[in-house]
Amino acid sequence: MGVGLGGFIDGILLHQILQWHHMLTGENGGEPMNTVAGLETNTLVDGFFHVATWVFVAAAMLMTVTAWQRGELAPPWRSHFGMLLAGWGVFNVVEGLIDHQILGIHHVRDDLGAPLGWDLAFLATGVLLIVVGLALAKSGERSANDHNVERARRAI
Repeated sequence: MGVGLGGFIDGILLHQILQWHHMLTGENGGEPMNTVAGLETNTLVDGFFHVATWVFVAAAMLMTVTAWQRGELAPPWRSHFGMLLAGWGVFNVVEGLIDHQILGIHHVRDDLGAPLGWDLAFLATGVLLIVVGLALAKSGERSANDHNVERARRAI
């Protein structure tokens, strides 16, 4: 779910609201942001990108509901939120490495001529989200285990 939500944040904030880049605005034969034809092509491809992020979220929701139907309990909030952050970080790292660096189909700030610093900051943010998310998820699991041990102790 974190991968899909991270993709939504990227697409909504960077593509639509700030308009820093679109999916195909990079230097490797990309579509320009400042022509009608380029914007039409980029809007179409951005739409396909949003469909892909929606599929990630829908699949995660289906997995969650299926687990609940099997009687599995939801994880503690810290664990859940931590894994969402980690998934968002995975999205940033994968998208930043593949789309920004390897393929060059766009960069974080194509409106400024694709300065490398923005791409590196995007990757660093992804790594930070992964580290913080995993730490938060682990602390949530420890807290849940401590709570279960205390509940069992009281029952004895």
